[in-house]
Amino acid sequence: MTTRAPSTAATTVAPRPAWLVAAGPVAVVVALLAVLVGGGFSGAFAALSGFADPGAVVRWGLPVTTVLSEIAGAVTLGALVAAATLLPAGHLRARALSTAGAAAMAWALVGVLGLVLRYSNVSGTPLDAQGFGAGLGQFLTSIELGRTWLTIVLLAAVTSALALAVRGATGALLTTLPPLAALAFQASTGHAAGAANHSLATGAMFLHLVGAALWIGGLAAIAVLVLARPGTTAERSAASGRGRAAGEGWEVAVERFSPIAGWCFAAVAVSGVLNGWIRLGGLDGLGTRYGALLLAKAALMVVLGALGWAHRRGVVGRLTAPDGVAARGLFWRLLAVELAVMGAVSGVAVALSSTAPPVPDDVPVDVSPAYQLTGSALPPELVGARWFTEWRLDPLFAFACVAAVVVYLRWVRRLARRGDRWPVGRTVSWVAGVAIVAWDTNGAPTIYGEILFSAHMVQHMVLAMLVPLLLVLAAPITLLLRAVPPRKDGSRGPREWVLAFVHSRWGAFVSKPVVAAVVFVAGMIVFYYSPLFEWSLRSHVGHVWMVVHFTLAGYLFANALVGIDPGPNRPPYPQRLVLLFATMAFHAFFGVALMSQTSLLVADWFGNTGRPWGLPAIEDQQRGGAVAWGIGELPTVALAIVVAVMWTRSDEREARRRDRKADREGDVELDEYNAMLAQMARRDGVEAPDAARPGPAPSDR
Repeated sequence: MTTRAPSTAATTVAPRPAWLVAAGPVAVVVALLAVLVGGGFSGAFAALSGFADPGAVVRWGLPVTTVLSEIAGAVTLGALVAAATLLPAGHLRARALSTAGAAAMAWALVGVLGLVLRYSNVSGTPLDAQGFGAGLGQFLTSIELGRTWLTIVLLAAVTSALALAVRGATGALLTTLPPLAALAFQASTGHAAGAANHSLATGAMFLHLVGAALWIGGLAAIAVLVLARPGTTAERSAASGRGRAAGEGWEVAVERFSPIAGWCFAAVAVSGVLNGWIRLGGLDGLGTRYGALLLAKAALMVVLGALGWAHRRGVVGRLTAPDGVAARGLFWRLLAVELAVMGAVSGVAVALSSTAPPVPDDVPVDVSPAYQLTGSALPPELVGARWFTEWRLDPLFAFACVAAVVVYLRWVRRLARRGDRWPVGRTVSWVAGVAIVAWDTNGAPTIYGEILFSAHMVQHMVLAMLVPLLLVLAAPITLLLRAVPPRKDGSRGPREWVLAFVHSRWGAFVSKPVVAAVVFVAGMIVFYYSPLFEWSLRSHVGHVWMVVHFTLAGYLFANALVGIDPGPNRPPYPQRLVLLFATMAFHAFFGVALMSQTSLLVADWFGNTGRPWGLPAIEDQQRGGAVAWGIGELPTVALAIVVAVMWTRSDEREARRRDRKADREGDVELDEYNAMLAQMARRDGVEAPDAARPGPAPSDR
């Protein structure tokens, strides 16, 4: 009797790459070396006259805790995103959530140690100094920097508790909000806090932190899944009960993560260039220690880009093949090198944050009222072409707009490749809508909206009325459903998340026409007559929230009236017009109320801009009311025209449908009508004409 050799495909598995864990120690070592090259904290202490050196423990311990904290935060965010978007329900998602919980716990614990070292650093107080505890307590409760870092630690602790408690994709997605908020707080510290262009620096830093964290954390989470996997192919299949064809393994997660990594690389590269340019002040800054560290970071980013390209072109597509053992071994080696280089990038970033840049962090002295309020110099008078010639880059919205156009066009191209047609008008509508958003958030409406209420109202009306109409007519959800293939393993990609929201109770509720109209109308009142308006002026986070809120509220309202995408049960066209005209009447009422109001909204802001040009603040506010009444009605009229056209086309389609049915089955309604006439004629004693043949006219009889 012969013994059959086991199948190589079923038992041959590349060895576990345990050396993947070297990325963390490499990051710490490179951080220490980079701090030494950059002058480190000792250079910072030398620049701070009157502050003593807190000691070697703080000088070297703070960069170590900082890089460990950043790595832990990145793993937390990456594991949560993997659980929400890459992995199916089961042991892989549970393992990713457990990884996120453990990483967030480490993030919080290292953050507590970092709070102590950071206070010692900024105050120059040694750890064993008398009264250190009292000073630390005051730092954490009374100083903005201390409160910010304490908030980050608390958010990390909350993330740990949530990640260990949730088990579904929805819970994982919602749990990403605390770490994102923590990164937003972190973006407001360090060099970004003192940069002259604070909003530009803060936006670029947030984009940089999120891109780097998601990139590093996503790969690290996949590495954890690789290290913890069962040892053979048969064991892996048995562990999930789905088999490789269903896409249960980490290999499929890698394939799905590849486009995310590409966008993360773009975000990190773009924001890194912006951050570097802001702090270098020119090419001469490259000759400084800060410039040397920046060049080193740029070189490491090029290496990362090359490794990512090698992954995408030569490895990722082969991982799920039956003979992909060799590709998996190559992937693990490339992943180890990539994580190590990412750790090095994190180390250099820590050194950069502790090295004085060529452009001082101190905000230039500008005593003008406009600069004290907005952080930017007073722009010239808003006349004519300056609506289109004044620009100030907002990295978040600029990157989002470019990404929105690129993704939409790629989906259209995907349809074209398989022979499907997508209306050109919808593509033009989407590109035009996104371009207007880019102008509205990076151009004159944002710049002058900080000092002129009327310009702010133009920004509001464009976001809430014009942009949503263009985006809705582009039917982005329909395009997504046609271009993105469905997943069959229970994980949630963009298609599944959109459908989950559309079919959810919450989505159905906020998408109802009446609810969307109430949110659209009531949101305006609550915003302008509450502290939210002032918050949007004084805080960049508040400004971002305002843009997102008004755009989404307008989109829901426009989609409820003229939407092409799947959504709520839209009312009949007459009711839609009634709802639209009611909203138009409210806009008129709101505009007239502002035009007749004699008290200034946020008087401490608009009344203290120090403008030597333009109307007085109260008259400009009244002009803003005219904008809300007059200009705001133009998109409403356009929306009404679209509803009327859709109503006409709907009647035409219904008439054609009835004609086709009559040709196919006969006109039942006409036959019944003729039968009714015949019955009435017999009752009256008059012979009815044959309905099938035209009879003589009544006058001929």
